[in-house]
Amino acid sequence: MGGFGSGRSNGSGRSKVESGRSLDANRLHREGCLRAGWMGSWQWTRDGEKVASINLRAENDRLNLTYRVRIGGGEWEDVAETVRIVRVPCRFGGARPYFVCPGVVNGIACGRRVAKLHGPRRYFLCRHCYRLAHASQSEGAWDRTLRRADRIRQRLGRGSRHGRALSGEAEGHVAANLRTPARASL
Repeated sequence: MGGFGSGRSNGSGRSKVESGRSLDANRLHREGCLRAGWMGSWQWTRDGEKVASINLRAENDRLNLTYRVRIGGGEWEDVAETVRIVRVPCRFGGARPYFVCPGVVNGIACGRRVAKLHGPRRYFLCRHCYRLAHASQSEGAWDRTLRRADRIRQRLGRGSRHGRALSGEAEGHVAANLRTPARASL
């Protein structure tokens, strides 16, 4: 018991949701892209350069997607996909949209209600259908602690430290805070 390879898998063999394209129902809703009759395109960029795009057409209870995909360096294929949308009433009014995953795995329709659909391959499906993991699922305790500390620093407006020494301004700020109580006790 407790030998080599036992315990929880770190998920390092699985692809990560952060590394691919995704459609976020909440963001599309905020931008007005899920209103019935809306038509337009959405694009993904990396370092300010367009890497992918998709055409969207919204109806009352569905979103029609049209895009081109090339798998493994093969020929470009046109894809037309329809994704159902359900709207769940919020506690204090309004409604929150969710996608219904159109995936079919082992002959069984997924049908999960999800906020994000991911497109690492031909279709946009939920992370469960593609067996995608979040990057945080494979990080160790120390990495998780650094990520949480960085998030707190960003909220405070200090930027990320992540293994680097604090900037001179921050060092001075910390040193001044450490000296102040010592003077007050004299």
